[in-house]
Amino acid sequence: MTQTPSTTGPLSEATTHPSVEPTAPSGDGPTDGHAGDHAVAVAALHGVDTMFTLSGAHVFPMYDGAVNADPTMRILDVRHEQTAVFAAEAVGKLTRSPGLAVLTAGPGVTNGSSAIAQAQFSGSPLVVIGGRAPAGRWGSGALQEFDHPPFLAPITKMAATVHNADDIVDKVDEAFRVAAAPHRGPVFLDVPMDQFFERATLDRPAPTARQRTEPDPEALDSVAALLSEAQRPVLILGTDVWADGAEEAALRFVEEVGLPAITNGMGRGVVPSGHPLLVTKARSSALGRCDLAIVVGTPLDFRLGYGVFGVKGEAATAKVVHLADTEAQLSRHAPLAGSAHGDLTLVLDGLRAALERQRRKPDWSGWIEDLQIHVAAAVQRDSTVLRAETDPIHPARIYGELVPRLADDAVVIGDGGDFVSFAGKYLEPKKPGGWLDPGPFGCLGAGLGSAIAARLARPSSQVVLLLGDGAAGMSLMDVDTLVRHDLPVVMVVGNNSAWGLEKQPMQMLYGYDVAADLAPQTRYDDIVRTLGGGGETVTDPAHIGPALDRAFDAGVPYLVNVITDVDQPYPRNTFGI
Repeated sequence: MTQTPSTTGPLSEATTHPSVEPTAPSGDGPTDGHAGDHAVAVAALHGVDTMFTLSGAHVFPMYDGAVNADPTMRILDVRHEQTAVFAAEAVGKLTRSPGLAVLTAGPGVTNGSSAIAQAQFSGSPLVVIGGRAPAGRWGSGALQEFDHPPFLAPITKMAATVHNADDIVDKVDEAFRVAAAPHRGPVFLDVPMDQFFERATLDRPAPTARQRTEPDPEALDSVAALLSEAQRPVLILGTDVWADGAEEAALRFVEEVGLPAITNGMGRGVVPSGHPLLVTKARSSALGRCDLAIVVGTPLDFRLGYGVFGVKGEAATAKVVHLADTEAQLSRHAPLAGSAHGDLTLVLDGLRAALERQRRKPDWSGWIEDLQIHVAAAVQRDSTVLRAETDPIHPARIYGELVPRLADDAVVIGDGGDFVSFAGKYLEPKKPGGWLDPGPFGCLGAGLGSAIAARLARPSSQVVLLLGDGAAGMSLMDVDTLVRHDLPVVMVVGNNSAWGLEKQPMQMLYGYDVAADLAPQTRYDDIVRTLGGGGETVTDPAHIGPALDRAFDAGVPYLVNVITDVDQPYPRNTFGI
C-alpha cells in the first residue's frame, strides 16, 4: 500500500536552510536502536532533559528511548496534551533552548495545537514529536489516522512526517536546529507507528555553534542619525531581547546612551524595577509625546498601537525605528523611518557605537526628568489602590501584598484577562527571564504548563502562577501533575466570578452582557486540596498577606482563592482589535 506523502515546509529533501549549519557526526560511531532511541538521543544532544507527554501507544518508542537512555530522560506526564506543549514552550522561553513535547496521534496532536500556535506567535523555540498511524495501514482507517502536517503547517516554522527510520536522526536534529534559529518558533514532526519501532544503525550528530547574523552597518548609522536628532526618544524592549540573549546589551545601551525605556513581554526585567530610566509607569505619556520610538524585539501589534506613536489628534507625529532578530520580523504595515535586523546583541552594541560617531550629542535630560515626574505620580496613585480596604476586594490589593513578598529571581506567570492585566501594571521584575504570559496570541489555559516548566527550570526560585477564574477553569486538573511530580507552586486566583475581559466591553456596547458570568465565589482551593495540594479562600483584604505567606511556606502546590470585586475592571485603552 502506498504511503501518503506528508511533508510541509523545509523538511522536504529538496529544501535547505541557509541560516542553519549542518551538523557533523558526533564521532562515537554508528549506534543501533529503534527510532525512539535515536530521537531521544538527538534531543538530549540539544539540551533536552525532560519530555512532556500524555501517554499514547503511538509514541511508546519515545518512552522506551527515554527510560533506556544514559542518562535517562525525565518523562513528565500530564492530564491534557495542551499542558504538555505549554510546558515545553515555557521551557523554551525560560532556557532559550527548545523544549520537547511528545503527543500521541490524532486528538493528542490536535489537543496541543493551541499551545503550538502560542509558540509561533511568541517566537518560542519548541519541538513537538507526534505519533502517526502506521504507514503500512495508511488509507485503510487505522485508529486516529490523520495527516497532521498540513493541519499544523500554518502555525509552525516547519511540519513534516519522518517516513523512514533511517532518517530519524537527521530530521530530529534539523527540527531542533530550525526551532532554535532566529526567528525562533515551533517545529512539528510525526513518525508512523511502524517506523517508530523500526531499528536502524545511525550516526548521532554533534551540536554546532550558533550562527550570529551581523546587522547592516549603514542601517545602524541611519538609525543613529535619527536618534541623535531626536528630542524626545523612547526605547521599547520586547520578548526577543531576552530570547536572543541580548538582555545585557540592552541594559548597556539604555545606561550608556541614557535612553528612557519601556519593557513588555519577556523584555520585562531587562531594565530592572526602580531603575531611573525605566518609564513603563509613564507609558501613556512616553508613547503619546515621543518624537522617536525605537522598538526592539517585539512586533508593532495591538499592544503598541500598531506602531503609531506621538499621536496628536488622529495623526502620528513620532518617527518609528524597528529592530528585529530577522528581516521577516520587521513591520510591513507601519511606516518606518529606519530599521535593522540581526543578532540583537550585535544590533544594540553596533547602534551604540554608531551613535558615538555622530557629531551631535543630544541632551535628553529634560525629557527624562519629565517622564520621571510622571512615573513618581503613577507610583503615588498606585499606592492608594494597592492598599485598598474595600469589600469586595479590589484586585490591585492582591498585588499590594504579593509584590513585597517576591524574591528578585521569582518566576511570575500570568494566565488570565483582567486580573493578569493588573499584574502587568503593578509588577515590575527585578531581573530578566522571570515573567511569562501568553503573548500576543492571548491563549488562556497556558498557566499550569508554564508553572510545571518554571519549577523544573528554576528549582530554587519562587514560582507564582496568577490565574483569572476563567483561566483556572481551563487547566486546574493539572494540579494533579504538580502533586504527582512533587512540584510546589504558589497559585493565586483573582476570582470575580466573571469573564471580566468580556463582561465590561459588552456592557459598554449593548448596555447588558450575556455568557460572561461564572458561578459566584467558586472554591477553586477545594479542587487543589482534593488533588493533593493545599489552599484557602480569602474574602478580607487583611487576610491576603498571611494567606500568601502560608502558600510560600507550604512546600506543596497551594492555591489562594481571592474573591474580588467584579465592578473593578482593568482600565484598558485597547481591546486588541
